[in-house]
Amino acid sequence: MLPEIRLMGDVDVAALSPLLRGMIVTISYADTHNGIGLTATGAMNRKFVHWAAVHFDWPGYTFEDLYRMNKVLNEADMPPLWVVRDMVRHLKLLRRKKDVLLPTKRGQDFLARPQAFFDLIATDYLYAYIHHGQTQEAVRNRMRWWHVFLNLINMKAETGCSLDELANELYPSESYPEPAEMTVETWAERSALRYDIIRPLCWLGLLHEEREGLTIWQHGTYHKTPLWPACLKLESNMHSEFILH
Repeated sequence: MLPEIRLMGDVDVAALSPLLRGMIVTISYADTHNGIGLTATGAMNRKFVHWAAVHFDWPGYTFEDLYRMNKVLNEADMPPLWVVRDMVRHLKLLRRKKDVLLPTKRGQDFLARPQAFFDLIATDYLYAYIHHGQTQEAVRNRMRWWHVFLNLINMKAETGCSLDELANELYPSESYPEPAEMTVETWAERSALRYDIIRPLCWLGLLHEEREGLTIWQHGTYHKTPLWPACLKLESNMHSEFILH
């Protein structure tokens, strides 16, 4: 059974969750600027993408980060925007009218009380959303392991943990050598852990990656944010020794 995500604590979700914050500012922009303009191919136009880069405040994808890699920004150059657009479309918060995206009645309700939508957003995004490069089959197969992932991270991230520490717990029969010594299979496991499990938790706002003093190629230390205990009640909270295997 998938662990239930239900917001019970009094926390500022928008301050903690890049995804919710990105959805709020996107719909707010559409509401106050007579919609979000679309290109001939249906992508969000550069005017909005530039604005989003400034206002999203997305870790790892700040205005400076994005323009360090691109002279101009299109929707395709901003991965967080792909997720935000997919989620507002999935939840029917924006609708297309000719060459613009406009808020729906539900989108207006979302702006008035975004925290009330968090449980639905978090559940759909974490468990069912298919990120770029993933397959529906992989997402479906992962569902039966989410209780293991979340309980392990719940314990390890209490005082901070690295990607390698989590990988060694999940795959104890394997060791994680230096990058140059890794096999293709090891790289695949490590990549799946980072991009299919850890990154969605960070983008949702349940985890925070401490990266001070690190280069772009180095992995940081992951910590639970106040949003984690506010919306997740797990077996490992109630038992000092949770059996993972």
